Amino acid sequence: MTMRPIRIIGDPVLRTPCEPVTTFDADLRALVTDLMDTLLGAPGRAGVAAPQIGVSAQVFVYDADGHRGHLINPTLELSEERQDDEEGCLSIPGLYFPTQRALHATAHGVDQHGEPLTIAGSGFLARALQHEADHLRGTLYVDTLRGDIRRRALREIRAGRFDSPSRRR
Repeated sequence: MTMRPIRIIGDPVLRTPCEPVTTFDADLRALVTDLMDTLLGAPGRAGVAAPQIGVSAQVFVYDADGHRGHLINPTLELSEERQDDEEGCLSIPGLYFPTQRALHATAHGVDQHGEPLTIAGSGFLARALQHEADHLRGTLYVDTLRGDIRRRALREIRAGRFDSPSRRR
């Protein structure tokens, strides 16, 4: 089991759009395994995207609402219906803010062997798919916040009020 360290906000890899995956080989399968080990290696995790472990590739894994898997080179179809709920991120540990997302999401992509894959979900699964797909575009959930909530989130991040590894020593 290879549980990789999570990159924290401020690391440029989190703000850089990822490259599409074009080679489906043992290296890609090892990346998917490392992502899944990282996801399942600590309780309470719903997803991990490749940039969160320092890899610029359009790959993420998820474990939400009884659904577990991976998706490569995803595209999303989102419903007009919205949901508002607390959201957090492993890359901004300890901070949670109400975040609006589509209530339903359908993600299309491929698996680690290049075979077509579609995942559809509502509620928490839809939220997780959107959150992880955002990572692949260099977007963090705090980028989607608006108004006073966004201002409060940015203040707390600038003040270092999240549970960063350097604060845990």
